[in-house]
Amino acid sequence: MLDKVGRYEFVADAFHCDFRHELFLGHLGNHMLNAADFHSSDREFGMRYLNSINKTWVLSRLAIEMSEMPREGEHFFVETWVSSAMRYFTNRNFRIVSPEDKVYGYGQSIWAMIDTVTRQPYDILSVNDGAICQWIEAEKECPIEKGSRVKIDSDAKRVATINTHYSDIDVNGHVNSVKYIEHVLDLFSLDLYKDSRIERIDVAYVAESYFGDTLHLDLKEDSEKEYSCRIAKTQPDNAEETEVCRAKVRFAERNK
Repeated sequence: MLDKVGRYEFVADAFHCDFRHELFLGHLGNHMLNAADFHSSDREFGMRYLNSINKTWVLSRLAIEMSEMPREGEHFFVETWVSSAMRYFTNRNFRIVSPEDKVYGYGQSIWAMIDTVTRQPYDILSVNDGAICQWIEAEKECPIEKGSRVKIDSDAKRVATINTHYSDIDVNGHVNSVKYIEHVLDLFSLDLYKDSRIERIDVAYVAESYFGDTLHLDLKEDSEKEYSCRIAKTQPDNAEETEVCRAKVRFAERNK
């Protein structure tokens, strides 16, 4: 009998770590999304089943808050559970812990289901006789603030323009959710990462982007060590910008 909470082991491989020998946040994000897929697939509402009926999950919001990151060579676990499910959205939480149960951090996410043919929202509770509902764990604590829609002022400055390529595109045929996080984190200098760590990131996904699109990144410093970023796309045959993603990053001083 499966538990409502899934627990999956990963390792901070050397080639997934940064110059400080800490796991890249982008790789942690991928591990979290993998854990979500393992959990849902084992319980008959995951990608394998959904793809067979022309449906898929898409990430709407993601918040990750870390007190520290796993270091090179360390094993760690990603725990994940569904905290609520509604007709068009479901909430999924994460806890990242060491084998000794030291807590590295937490995550919160909101997911929608879409029809892969029409690309329109689909009723989550109608899939597999509402299988997701029997796995809701509303009591397990996730003690971080809920992810926000992320507001950004119009005076944000354009700081980067990026072309999309083969390695950006995931199994759903659009730019991978974690790629946006990596693009945002690449905007900051190495000196900032020497003295500071990423304490929290909030990402609000607005629209999809695809192979051949160009991404435009606007950045604003909201306060010391806190930044907001807007990502918009233009298409090869359409120069009009469409917002695809917003993110807020908060840094904290490293312990000396």
